[in-house]
Amino acid sequence: MKNRAIHMKIYQEEYTKKRGEEEMNLYPMYCCLPTSFFGTPSIFWYIFITMNKLSCIIFDLDGTLTQTNELIFASFNHIAKKYAHRTYTSQEIVAMFGPPEEVAVENIVGKDQVDEAMDDLCEFYNEHHPMMAEIHEGIRELLDFLKQRGLLLALFTGKGKRTTLITLEKFSLKPYFDLIVTGNDVENHKPSADGIRKVMKTFHLKPGELLMVGDAVSDVKAAHEAGVAIAAVLWDSYGKEKVLQMDPDYRFHNVGAFTEWLKCAVPSGGVRTH
Repeated sequence: MKNRAIHMKIYQEEYTKKRGEEEMNLYPMYCCLPTSFFGTPSIFWYIFITMNKLSCIIFDLDGTLTQTNELIFASFNHIAKKYAHRTYTSQEIVAMFGPPEEVAVENIVGKDQVDEAMDDLCEFYNEHHPMMAEIHEGIRELLDFLKQRGLLLALFTGKGKRTTLITLEKFSLKPYFDLIVTGNDVENHKPSADGIRKVMKTFHLKPGELLMVGDAVSDVKAAHEAGVAIAAVLWDSYGKEKVLQMDPDYRFHNVGAFTEWLKCAVPSGGVRTH
């Protein structure tokens, strides 16, 4: 197996030279190889190796399934203006990510006003959601495909439960998920792997049966801590360079490439391995 992995890496490097890195996103390391390496030109033959025990995929929410970052920034600054008479840059708000909103809001407005400020934040978030948030193109079709194949789907987000449910309900995404883990559902927040471990415990799964999908450094760290493979999805990532420096197992720059890879990696027939 080790020799085969080495050969796969060589093939990937040669293919990248021939076709370019962007097209290589369709054929990630160890999973998909062009038939030209086996003597059959112009047609690609997919070879499935590492994901043959995949039973569950865990998705992050913001920046992964949904384009909600601008809404989040506006919601935080709505609170900051009202209670602290200031605003924050996008980078400053991103640095607050990990714990649910209550933690960041308390740091902005103080403990005495956190409940009132959270009500204001959620009201603003809900009211402006239709104008400032979108589901990424192709995500609904991707989730439909995975459910048709019979996989368990879980959501693990650092968002609080209130804003998570607003987004899931606005986009009618909640029915897709067998388990939803928010920042309010774990003691230790991302980049801790507590949310991933909660998924494994709930469904009696081993690390090799899961794939984590996320766009942030915290997603990669959580997956590494749990011993779970990580697919870094970079179509809406604010920390793309840092994510790539962490050497994720798989990386994708658009939803279409990720979907094509999953069609290769997920067995047909809707039969899970557990």
